[in-house]
Amino acid sequence: MQIPNEMLLKEVYGETEKSSQRFEKLAENYEKCFQSSQMEFFSAPGRTEIVGNHTDHNGGKVIAASINMDTIGAAFPNDSKIVEIVSEGYEKRVVIDVTQVDKVPKNHGTVSLVAGMIKAVQEFGFQISGFRAYISTEVISSAGVSSSASFEMLLCSMINYFFNDGKLDYTSYAKIGQYAENHYWDKASGLMDQMACAVGGPILLDFSEDVSYEKLNFGFEDFGYRLVIVNTGKGHADLSQEYSDVPAEMKEIAKRLGVSRLAESDMETLMEKLPEILEDCENDRGILRAFHFFTENDRVNQAAEAIAKGDGEKLLKILEESGRSSWELLQNCCSLSNYKEQKITLYLALTEFFLKKVKDGCCRVHGGGFAGVIMSIVSEKDVEAYVQYLSKFMNKENIYPLRIRKYGAVHLEK
Repeated sequence: MQIPNEMLLKEVYGETEKSSQRFEKLAENYEKCFQSSQMEFFSAPGRTEIVGNHTDHNGGKVIAASINMDTIGAAFPNDSKIVEIVSEGYEKRVVIDVTQVDKVPKNHGTVSLVAGMIKAVQEFGFQISGFRAYISTEVISSAGVSSSASFEMLLCSMINYFFNDGKLDYTSYAKIGQYAENHYWDKASGLMDQMACAVGGPILLDFSEDVSYEKLNFGFEDFGYRLVIVNTGKGHADLSQEYSDVPAEMKEIAKRLGVSRLAESDMETLMEKLPEILEDCENDRGILRAFHFFTENDRVNQAAEAIAKGDGEKLLKILEESGRSSWELLQNCCSLSNYKEQKITLYLALTEFFLKKVKDGCCRVHGGGFAGVIMSIVSEKDVEAYVQYLSKFMNKENIYPLRIRKYGAVHLEK
C-alpha cells in the first residue's frame, strides 16, 4: 500500500510517524469502502484569523493563516458521472450525478454543500466528472477554525488535480466554496475562510477589489510564542441576526458617507460628517462599529509591517488592541439576545488574569464572535501552565495549542 512519501510528510507535518499512520488508515478505509487500491492523497488545513475582525465584508483587510489541523482524503476518478464521498463522522454517503446536480435539494447538509460545489465548478467553466473519495478530518467542528472551508478546499484540490490539469487558482477554489455556501447552504459566507485554507501559511487578504492576497512569512514561534485556540462553548441562542447586523450596520454608516462599503471612505471623513450623522442616526452601535472598522483596518497594515520587521512585541500589542476594539466598539463578544450567557467575555477575562500574572501575551475574540472561540498568544514557556489553568474551568479537550502550517490545500505525491 502506497501512501505519501516520508520526505513530503515531514515537510507538511513536521513529523512522519503520526501522519503515516493517518494516511495508512485512510488508504485502508478507502480500499474497504470502494474495493479499489487506486487512490491519490490530498490535504487541506483549517484556519485562524490573526487580525482583521469583521472587516472583510466591508472591503477591508485581514491577516489569516492555515493551522496544523487538517482534513485529508484519498480519492480517484471512477470513469462515470457519479461523485461518491464517504466522510468519517457522517452516516450517509454523498452520492451525486454531476449531470443531475440541479435535482439535489438545498439546505440538506453535506450533500447540498457538495452539490453546490459541483454546480459552481460547472458555472465557472471548469471540468468535473465522477470520482470516489474517503475523507477524514482533525479540524474541530463548530470551533471557529473553518472545518467546512477545509472540507471544501480539499474537494477543490481533488477536482483540480483529476479534471483540470491544475488550472484552478486559489481564488477559484475560494469562490467555489463561497458559491456552495451562499446558494446551497443559505450561509452568507465571504472568502476569508476559504482563502486561508486554500493558500496556506499566513496571508494578508485585501477585499477592497474582489479579493487579493500576499503571502507573509512568520510563525508565532519566531517570537517565542504559541497560538492557543480556546473553544468556550457554542451559544444557545440563534446568532444569525447578530452576525448579519454587523455588516448591515457598517454599510448603513457607509451609505451616510456616500459609499456602499466603509473601505471606500475613511476615518477622517466619518469624523467630519459625524455631527450631521448624529442628528438623525438612532444607531449609535453602527457608528461604534464603523470606528472599529477603520481602526482595525489600520491595525492589519501595522501588523503586516511588524511581521516584515520581525517585531513580535509590536505585533502582540496590535493584537491586544484588536481584541479590545472588538470587545468595546464592534461588540461581538456576547449576544444581546441571550445576554446572561457570556462565555467569550468570561474566558477573555480569565485569560487576562493569567496573562497579567505572567506579564506576557495577549488574547482576543476569534472570528465571528458572539459565542464560541477566543485566541490567545502565550509565551511558549507558559503554554502548559495556561492549559492547566483553564482546565480548572473547562474541559481540557477544548483548549488547542496550534501552529501555523506552511501548506494550504495540496495533492500529496506518493
